[in-house]
Amino acid sequence: MTVDRRNAILSVVLGIIIIILAIWLVYSIVVPYRAVEQREAVTEHVRERMLNIRDGLIRYKQHYDHFPASEGGLDSLAAFFAPDSMQALRDTIFFTEKYGAVQDSIIYSPRPPHKKFEYSRSDSLMREIYLLKDPDSNDKIGSLSNTSLLNSASWR
Repeated sequence: MTVDRRNAILSVVLGIIIIILAIWLVYSIVVPYRAVEQREAVTEHVRERMLNIRDGLIRYKQHYDHFPASEGGLDSLAAFFAPDSMQALRDTIFFTEKYGAVQDSIIYSPRPPHKKFEYSRSDSLMREIYLLKDPDSNDKIGSLSNTSLLNSASWR
């Protein structure tokens, strides 16, 4: 084997290795970035849904003069916006969501495995307050101990 032939073979092998490493590098950057983008999109969807629930809780309180009870509160909220009652209000709150939420699924997190949002109410203070929490993150709206956090989101 001559030196020229050996250099040609070595150049081809090194060229193939460079191409493979370049593909691996691009793949190792793009795939995690897409996962991060998808996770951020789901988080934004969860937060939007929680804000819609907050709007529904405010309307519920305006109508009944209290927030729903801790036990079955979100189910009561969904029933409050049943198709037969409050049609216009239900449309503005629950169907303006850009991801197309329906009334029955609004109380569930869009993040798999689609757990129900955690809701609890406290009326032991001078003012009735509630806590709405995403079961899969630290996102929450309101507080059970601080009345100044009523209707305020933790991520804003």
